[in-house]
Amino acid sequence: MPDLKLDADAVARTVDLLCRRIDERFPGSGLGRVGRELDRIARQTQQRARAIGRPILSLRLGVAFLIVFIATVLAATVVSLRKPKEPLEAFQFLQVLEAGINDVVLVGAGIFFLVTLETRIKRRRALAALRELRAVAHIIDMHQLTKDPEWVLGRGEPTAVLPPRRMSRFEVSRYLDYCSEMLSITGKIAALYIQEFDDDVALAAVNEVENLTTGLSRKIWQKLMIVHAMGPEAP
Repeated sequence: MPDLKLDADAVARTVDLLCRRIDERFPGSGLGRVGRELDRIARQTQQRARAIGRPILSLRLGVAFLIVFIATVLAATVVSLRKPKEPLEAFQFLQVLEAGINDVVLVGAGIFFLVTLETRIKRRRALAALRELRAVAHIIDMHQLTKDPEWVLGRGEPTAVLPPRRMSRFEVSRYLDYCSEMLSITGKIAALYIQEFDDDVALAAVNEVENLTTGLSRKIWQKLMIVHAMGPEAP
């Protein structure tokens, strides 16, 4: 079975096409500005994801050198040990054993820290990028909050604190649909970070972003169902 992967270039082209659709339908809108920001993030993600998946050779060489150095020091220490002239008492033997175990644990912890250093650096970069995507998802949700399907029915009297209600039923439907598409693309951009980086923490963060965008998109589709239930728009 071929190894299926999400195409970063295809995602970037999809975002660019969506931005042009938004600008044509709603020129100068805030949603269009969010779309262009998402387009910028999508293009940066291609470089970031490749950089995260690429091995950090200088760090690996440094870690390998330190591990060899630690192993050499330990070997030299063991070789330099001399057998005591007199037999050790039980209490002395326990003290030596405890000190040896503590040294082994400390050395093991140090080696583990060095071996996992590259993963933790990449994880920090991925999580920082995913936090940006979470913020974009919430910004998209803020734009759709004021698009109430009841506006197109003309119910109630407008107040001074409400934004102007100039959208038709079709325009409200298109606006909400664009928001839903942007949220879906945001989840796809997040998935690019774990294609070349196998890390459980990063995978959990990506799943959280996808769950967030899915939940927000579900609210938008509830509004779209209400708009569609109104039937055809009067000319």
